[in-house]
Amino acid sequence: MAVSARLPMNISPSGRGCKYTGQSLRVLPIRVLTVGKNRSAGVQLIVDEYIDKLKNYCKIEDVQIRSNPKNARDVMAQIEQEDMALMKIVKPGDWVVMLDEHGLDVGSEQVAELIGDAGNTGSSNLLFCIGGPYGHGKQLRERADVSIKLSSLVLNHQIALIVLMEQLYRAWTILKGQKYHH
Repeated sequence: MAVSARLPMNISPSGRGCKYTGQSLRVLPIRVLTVGKNRSAGVQLIVDEYIDKLKNYCKIEDVQIRSNPKNARDVMAQIEQEDMALMKIVKPGDWVVMLDEHGLDVGSEQVAELIGDAGNTGSSNLLFCIGGPYGHGKQLRERADVSIKLSSLVLNHQIALIVLMEQLYRAWTILKGQKYHH
């Protein structure tokens, strides 16, 4: 079964709003796992700004995983090593969202619904996983509960992280019925 087919959500079509707006929902702690090299100071500043904003809605943790931890020369070995590093962090009770260029194309309301739906899964945490330069490995692909893409463009991990953090904040404002979205 394809990862995107396991999505337990009944996402409403884009533009119709979010089914959870203004409703009480079970809030899962969010962890954002990013494989990559050291972040630029500017990127870290923006990430920290969104973490501060998101703390008003949920517990959030930013976890950085070193790209190519054993300096492999072979791309497949690098992907496997990054995959193993990610899988050491993923727990059995986590609901895992893999960010991937081949994932489901979702809008902001759908990201809000994803957060709301994840709270109904019985999971203990919501994980968003951003892969390294060559993407995700087999173990994470098999473990992920859903695969989404942030853009039709392929994004550098630092840019993907900024886009994800903004979309998580936007999703929470949608869920709370606040005016940030429009």
